[in-house]
Amino acid sequence: MTTYRELLQKAKAEIHEVDALGAQELLSENSLAVVDVRERQEWDEGHLPGAVHVPRGNLESRIERAVPDKSRKVLVYCAAGNRSAFAAKTLEELGYENVVSLAGGFTDWKRNGLPYEVPEALDAAKRRRYSRHLLIPEVGEEGQLKLLQSRILLIGAGGLGSPASLYLAAAGVGTLGIVDDDAVDETNLQRQIVHSTDRLGESKADSAKRTIEALNPDVTVKVFKERLTSENVDRILGEGWDVIVDGADNFPTRYLLNDASVWHGIPVVHGSIFRFEGQVTVFKPHEGPCYRCLFPQPPPPELAPSCAEGGVLGVLPGVIGSLQANEALKLALEIGDPLVGRLLMFDALEGTFTEISLRRDPDCPVCGENPTITSYIDYVEFCQGGRTHVGS
Repeated sequence: MTTYRELLQKAKAEIHEVDALGAQELLSENSLAVVDVRERQEWDEGHLPGAVHVPRGNLESRIERAVPDKSRKVLVYCAAGNRSAFAAKTLEELGYENVVSLAGGFTDWKRNGLPYEVPEALDAAKRRRYSRHLLIPEVGEEGQLKLLQSRILLIGAGGLGSPASLYLAAAGVGTLGIVDDDAVDETNLQRQIVHSTDRLGESKADSAKRTIEALNPDVTVKVFKERLTSENVDRILGEGWDVIVDGADNFPTRYLLNDASVWHGIPVVHGSIFRFEGQVTVFKPHEGPCYRCLFPQPPPPELAPSCAEGGVLGVLPGVIGSLQANEALKLALEIGDPLVGRLLMFDALEGTFTEISLRRDPDCPVCGENPTITSYIDYVEFCQGGRTHVGS
């Protein structure tokens, strides 16, 4: 019967090994892939610069995502060089052409005084809370840490802001800002799920803050109990937001937010709803169209009744607000294909989605090649009292 020691000796005889100093020289090669096959707690104590973590028990199933190019040179290591020897042998069997195992492992690396990184890591409680995110390769621990460091601003805590805020909070977005000067009204409760009957008359921003903090204590909620105006927009947007979720309920605010977001360079996830129809898109400054590219002028009031005038199916803002949260998370994580230059329309009666391509207007007065609007204007006068399909 073959012993473990004999298997180890056989594996070491069939692979290429390098000591710590030799591995340090390999790190100067830009094309080198460094793979740490230790367990999570070992990785958290420190790892080689630029390494990716693929535990030995998951090597066969995960390595091709971590290192898809099998012709690339791979340096694999563990704590002492034993697990990495078996891992190197496995990688060769999987078709990797140039694999090197670090003899002496991370222990010898540290013993030689060579540099290593100690990663920021989730504690046990956060690992449990966000465990489903950690299973997704496109998110994982690195992505979850990024979310916890992200800052997303919501304009409005109404129909669209309610589901968006709840899902962003549940996902672990570290800081949520809420801009809303309104109070909870009984007519809101048919769709604005972040509020409740016992909060009638309470500030919507405060009500949303209470619900969000009860849902996830990891989230810091910053409230702005004021309407977005030309006087305060730079102060509010200047607080370092990564993404803005637009749930505004009037045209002046939408045009103001558009202009300010272009000048501040912050992407806006736009959503609107009316009766059974909703739409979502992403306005990313200088990469796609802005709101003014689509709507150079607001329509007259009779062509854009509000939800208070025309009504809205209660579940519709849940669909659109959730889509907005999805786009905001993609932007924060820098994954997927955000709806930049694409308008996604939803018909609740038909149960169908339709996508329309949008183009940036080179003559746009704000984001065009020769902008004519370079400072804030009188947005109420510009909109002449026009109203939009609202997120309230």
